[in-house]
Parts: sequence; structure tokens; C-alpha cells
Amino acid sequence: MQNEITRKYKVKDVEMLTAAATIVENAIANKTLLLSKRSTWADPFFNDLKTQIEDITETYLGKDAAKEMREATQVVLSIQAQAQIDLAEFKIQIEQDFKKEPVQKKEILTTLGFVALHKNVQKSDQEALIQLLYQFKNNLTPTLNTEIVAKGIAQATIDRIIGYANTLKQANITQEGKKGGRKVITEEVVVTFNEIYEQVISIAKIAHNFYKTDKTKQELFSFAKVAATINSKAASTTTAKKKP
Repeated sequence: MQNEITRKYKVKDVEMLTAAATIVENAIANKTLLLSKRSTWADPFFNDLKTQIEDITETYLGKDAAKEMREATQVVLSIQAQAQIDLAEFKIQIEQDFKKEPVQKKEILTTLGFVALHKNVQKSDQEALIQLLYQFKNNLTPTLNTEIVAKGIAQATIDRIIGYANTLKQANITQEGKKGGRKVITEEVVVTFNEIYEQVISIAKIAHNFYKTDKTKQELFSFAKVAATINSKAASTTTAKKKP
């Protein structure tokens, strides 16, 4: 009796294919360095693989779901990178602007979520990022906003951080909404999915190593990180609560 074909990945099919497509997109965006280190990746290698993944996804999972999942994922990844920069800039300015008022400095950073969550945000923990953004948005009173701006922080920085919360929430909702429903997947299709997964995993591992001195670039080629971004649940609009 023939053994049942099993998936070599632990996420949903649409999540695996979307993560694979995202990693290939990241490779295309960074191909100058990648191609200089690996001749077999020369054009049109990545573009051909991108087309192959898109065709497979659309054939077995539906064109609209595949396209919108990819777009939503790129939005989430873009927001995550931008938000990390703005949050880091905000935090260092608070630390310096209020260094002669340590009690107020700690109160601001605690109230806005930095004390409990920022270390994990720096590690690209998306759940922590969502929680921090909503805590920031919900706890920044007009009075506190005025006090912070008076010290020198640009209002535009604050407004961007608040804006990330809503945009990130909507992107996550789009991701979740496109995961439901799929055609019947045969063992033959699972074999095809596994082949795509193995090929992209190899690319990701090699590229990840090429960027061993650049953590930000490395994360673009971490299948686990990209898949986790896709698998993230939509954020609650209530103020994030500190976990026990």
C-alpha cells in the first residue's frame, strides 16, 4: 500500500505559497547582491519562479485570494519595517527629552507600551508590534501628546505611529479573509506544493546566510518570519493588556 503524501510544511497551503512568493519578491528586490554570489540565480531564475508560484496558487487556490493575500502580506511587511524605525526614533527622543524627569519618562514609556513590548518589537515579533501600536494609539491623550511635542518630537512621527495601527489591522483582516475556502487538494498537488516549498526554503537559507551581518535583510529570507507575518491574527482594537 502506497504511503500517503504529507506536506513538508506546517502552515496552511495558501500561507506557504504566499510566504514563498514573498521571499521570491524579496530576492528580486535584492538580486544585485544575490546574483553576484550565485550564478545559477541569474535572470530570469527568480522571475520564472515567481510566475510558477503565481500560476500554481491561482490554479489551486483561486486567483483573487492569491493576489490579495500577497498584496496584504507586502503591506504588513512594509508597515512592520517602517513602524520599527519610527518607534525606535520616538523612544530614544523620549529617553533624552525626559532624562531629567525620570519618573515622567518611565510613566510615558510604560503608558505607551514601550516598557512591556518594545524589546520584542525589535525582534520583529508582529504580535508585540500590534499590541504596542494599539496601546500607543489608545493611551496617547491630547495632553500627553502636547507635552511630548513641546519637548521636540515631530507631530508627524506621532501621527505615523498612530496610523500604522489601523493600516496593520486592516491588512491582517484581509489576510485572514483570504485564507478561507480552497479547492480539493489531491496528493499530486501536495507533491507540487512540497517541491515549491523545498526550492524556496533552499533559496531562503542561502540568502539568509549571505546577509548574516544584516539582521533586517536576513528576516526578508526567513520563511518562519514571513509565514508568521502571514499567519498573524487581526489585532483587537482594545488596549493591549500586559501578559502575566
